[in-house]
Amino acid sequence: MIDLNEFITITPDVRGGKPCIKGTRITVYDILEYMAGGMSETEILADFPSLTPAHLRAVLAFAAQRERRLSFGIPHEIAA
Repeated sequence: MIDLNEFITITPDVRGGKPCIKGTRITVYDILEYMAGGMSETEILADFPSLTPAHLRAVLAFAAQRERRLSFGIPHEIAA
């Protein structure tokens, strides 16, 4: 199980409080958009050398968790 707090952070004054990869200004949404647009993991990691495959897995886990919360009306938390 991925500890999302290790990879994803929400800071009100960074990128408007959107969930970001910890230590960066790269949002979860940015990475999801790149993936949805057809970029491969290899391409994303080449464009953002500070990221690792674990960051990308955390983005997907975060998105899945958020979708699950929306489906069941569960309040927002980063940790699973």
